[in-house]
Amino acid sequence: MVNGTIRYWAAAKDAAGKSEEPVSGATLADVLERVRGAYSGDDRMLQVLDRSSFVVDEYPVGGRPHADVRLNEGYVIEVLPPFAGG
Repeated sequence: MVNGTIRYWAAAKDAAGKSEEPVSGATLADVLERVRGAYSGDDRMLQVLDRSSFVVDEYPVGGRPHADVRLNEGYVIEVLPPFAGG
């Protein structure tokens, strides 16, 4: 288990009520499970997470399984909801 930060952008920031928070986990899947648990009563936040893309330490996750995205101490996860426009 390693420690890092999750940053919320746009609709994710609005739903979370904050721009970032500390999190722990060995993989992106671990972290997202913890975040979903913390916001389990908040359908808006859960929906935003389901629609979002993720960037870990400046590298887009893309279609990789979240359980395969290993995290290093001090990682930063960016939560990027879909943006309108171009």
